Amino acid sequence: MMSVQAGGMYLYAVLASTQGVGELGSIGVEGGEVYCVSAGDITAAVSRVSRTRLRPERKHLLAHQTVLRRLMEQGTVLPAAFGLVARSEVAVRERLLEKGALFREQLEHVAGKVEMGLRVSWSAPELFEYFVATHSELGAARERLRGRSDVGREELIGVGKLFESIREADREAHSERVAAALRECGAELKWNPPRGEREVMNLSCLVPREGLGAFEKQVELAAAGFDDHFTFELNGPWAPHSFTELKPTTLSAQE
Repeated sequence: MMSVQAGGMYLYAVLASTQGVGELGSIGVEGGEVYCVSAGDITAAVSRVSRTRLRPERKHLLAHQTVLRRLMEQGTVLPAAFGLVARSEVAVRERLLEKGALFREQLEHVAGKVEMGLRVSWSAPELFEYFVATHSELGAARERLRGRSDVGREELIGVGKLFESIREADREAHSERVAAALRECGAELKWNPPRGEREVMNLSCLVPREGLGAFEKQVELAAAGFDDHFTFELNGPWAPHSFTELKPTTLSAQE
């Protein structure tokens, strides 16, 4: 009876060259050796894993990021989302052939570029009080309720909605100020949904690697236009996850 090998091929990234992949060694998920599976001029960096579904444990996430960092040192990569596992090398090659045109287009788009993350948040201790102090209409609305014993639910909801609408308007205005500054240095921007009421903006930025210094200076210039009630957090460089489509729908673990 023929034995079937369990597990599959864990995918880290798609590349346009095999250069440097063979030198990575056994640094992959589960200590697997990272190597290439190629189809024509498109290559996938993979390692064998014992199962087709992996939990996002810290050790697995760390190995995934370690491989990506090493691959980025060699050249342009299309990074895979964590946990992307194919049944076999054959399945990987089939997808490389099927999606080859898309992968070539995206490799060309992100060539020589890295992703930077920028989050801007309100840092005022009491956010509502900050908006009351900076927006007279909100302050007036609260004053109309102060000291009254007959304040109704609808009135409270109305003040809350006014606060939300002002916050959203400010969020939009502040975000456009920052985005306009970043576009001056050639950054491509992707807007991510704000996480929580304090976050003003959450940007993914595609930046030429050689222009990282200019980008960071532009962020500093943009931040200088805001007062101490705002916090700017810059992180990266990362592989360009937000500007590629190497997601589970691109290479299914079920194949």
